[in-house]
Amino acid sequence: MRMWKSLLATQELLTSYLGVRLGLYDVLAASGEPLTAAQVADRAGIAERYAREWLEQQAVAAILTVDDIRAQPGERRYSMPAAHAEVLTISDSPASMASLAVLPLGGIALALPTLLSAYRTGEGVPDSVFGIDWREGHSGANRSLFAHQLAGWIKESMPDVHETLSQPGRRIADVACGAGWSSVALAHAYPDAHIDGLDFDADAIADAKMLAEKEGVADRVRFEARDAADPELAGEYDLVCLFDALHEISHPVAVLKACRSLKSPQGTVLLMDAKVATAFTAPGDDVERFQYCTSVLHCLPAAMVGEGSTGTGTVLRPQAVRTLAKQAGFSGMTILPATDGFHRLYRLAG
Repeated sequence: MRMWKSLLATQELLTSYLGVRLGLYDVLAASGEPLTAAQVADRAGIAERYAREWLEQQAVAAILTVDDIRAQPGERRYSMPAAHAEVLTISDSPASMASLAVLPLGGIALALPTLLSAYRTGEGVPDSVFGIDWREGHSGANRSLFAHQLAGWIKESMPDVHETLSQPGRRIADVACGAGWSSVALAHAYPDAHIDGLDFDADAIADAKMLAEKEGVADRVRFEARDAADPELAGEYDLVCLFDALHEISHPVAVLKACRSLKSPQGTVLLMDAKVATAFTAPGDDVERFQYCTSVLHCLPAAMVGEGSTGTGTVLRPQAVRTLAKQAGFSGMTILPATDGFHRLYRLAG
């Protein structure tokens, strides 16, 4: 029965993927009145017959409502409850699940043949194999956290850092910044600070630059496809951030060393990574199950890319973080309080 429910949930998630990617949820959410299949098809730019079948399935799944189930198929009108729209459309709402739960699905599906091969050969799977669905889904997954929680965590857990960043002319490095949501959130929180977002992914950097322009912070936020270990950047930053990336990096010690070199003598390194159990436990709770699935399908294969890769994966426990930090030359590690079910914050010293 558990497998049957998982099969059903997977199929319904795939139909939601269509709803997000084709803009069907956006059309329904934006409408002030119930819509027919023809209206949805016209506004979303899809074929009416496909629209009708999808709308009927979504109503059967209780995601949409239909005004009269006895009406003829072409005359039925469908609505999207506001609470469902908040979950299934992309935004910075804490309730939005479209990026986290829907868009990565397409990336995993795209990569499955390569994953099969990688599991047999022991090779890694680079992020490029997972495609645009994974890049956009992964970048948007923590959007709400960055927009609504990050600044508060810094202020409450690191008041000395907050005080420093509130002064004019301070600099922040956002390593592995991806599409830039964290960098933009820091720019909004500290309007006198300058932020450099660094990432190897040129496509993500292009997205980040557009985001900075849209958010009106491009004058203080600079994004570059650049190695954080570049000696020209050494010792420049009051805060160096590495958010939700260490566990899927092939050479984590080298990256932590780069972060350490970036900070000024009085600077701080802030690390955010997956919140997992402190020791292996089976069976695990829902969060542990989620983290392990993410590791099996993406983060471990990503961390296996290249010669001498560590092969870390999502399940990076606090003691492992402490060990990596020590190997990178840090003298200490503190776990900061953070009200999030999926992430831990670490402050690295020395």
